[in-house]
Amino acid sequence: MTSSEAAPFSLELSEDVAEVKEWVHQFAKDVIRPAAEEWDEREETPWPIIQEASKIGLYSLDFFANQWLEPTGLGIPVAFEELFWGDAGIALSIVGTGLAAASVAATGTPEQVGEWVPQMFGTPDDIKLGAFCASEPDAGSDVGSIRTRAVYDEAKDEWVINGTKTWATNGGIANVHVVVASVYPELGSRGQASFIIPPGTPGLRQGQKFKKHGIRASHTAEVILEDVRIPGRLIVGGKEKFDERIARVREGKRARGQAALKTFETTRPSVGAMAVGVGRAAYEYALQYAQEREQFGRKIGDFQAIAFKLADMKTQLDAARLMVWRAAWMARQGKEFANAEGSMAKLFASEMCVRVTEEAIQILGGNGYTRDYPVERMHRDSKIFTIFEGTSEIQRLVIGRAVTGLPIR
Repeated sequence: MTSSEAAPFSLELSEDVAEVKEWVHQFAKDVIRPAAEEWDEREETPWPIIQEASKIGLYSLDFFANQWLEPTGLGIPVAFEELFWGDAGIALSIVGTGLAAASVAATGTPEQVGEWVPQMFGTPDDIKLGAFCASEPDAGSDVGSIRTRAVYDEAKDEWVINGTKTWATNGGIANVHVVVASVYPELGSRGQASFIIPPGTPGLRQGQKFKKHGIRASHTAEVILEDVRIPGRLIVGGKEKFDERIARVREGKRARGQAALKTFETTRPSVGAMAVGVGRAAYEYALQYAQEREQFGRKIGDFQAIAFKLADMKTQLDAARLMVWRAAWMARQGKEFANAEGSMAKLFASEMCVRVTEEAIQILGGNGYTRDYPVERMHRDSKIFTIFEGTSEIQRLVIGRAVTGLPIR
């Protein structure tokens, strides 16, 4: 192909993605935003809103699958930005199941995907949730230190799992839990696998439910596993493939994927999109406020100090969105994150969100610090993006290793 025949470069959304964007935005505007303050104060799972999302097909396997498989890779980032523009806590209640679903879809067998992923969503009349359980009280960012143990009982062809998971979205109230456990502790993260815990399995129970700084409409809790027994076939990806991977590790060969890290690699650009949505919501509110609020006989947006804040906020938002889109596009095209582009997008977007929501409060002044105005809630919600699915420090570590090729610690 000659240069004159090269396909044109375009950042314009496809017709399908543009339609999804408008559809999700309307739901966020009409259903999520009016309920945001109430569910933040209640600190409870917003079941009625999840049900409304299910009725229109927004909370469904079909929706998530179609957006994950969208050819440009922008389906999920665009949809998540709009949902989190509505409200982060409610949105996380709607998309939280997606992490568990993604973990099975990414490495599970076709049979596992077909049997268990639909059970994470249920129907509009019988809503179900999924929960991905990786973090532990002593193993958050350090996934290699996971102590939850899975032991194979060959006589019964069962896995016996014991341990405590923490900070699990939908933990304890989910229909299906996907739990990362260590099978060979001496191999660190390379000796781990994910396991599907069916509903009603004896030995699994909810521990402490956390009262959080932000995203308070999303349920976060400990999950305690005491002699949980599951069929041998419920190791994600199948036992045969896991045994093959362990054999490669013991031979000193590179293992193809690790239980928790594989899931996070898939979802980091999506977390960046969530952060862009919250940041955009705060920016738009601050912009409107600056255009209407008067001090010293002038609109405050007319003051350079305020205008420059808004200029920086808008610039950072657009830059973050472009980084998220690039990473999502690369992932969909099967391109390697040679420079940790997924981590770059998550790092920049999450820290941008904290800065932009803080500046929104500053522009509103005393009003912004009260719960009478939504930017206070948005600022509380923003902080989580620099913590979950890999802290900012971990993202910098991943990026640093990628660009230097050195084992930075």
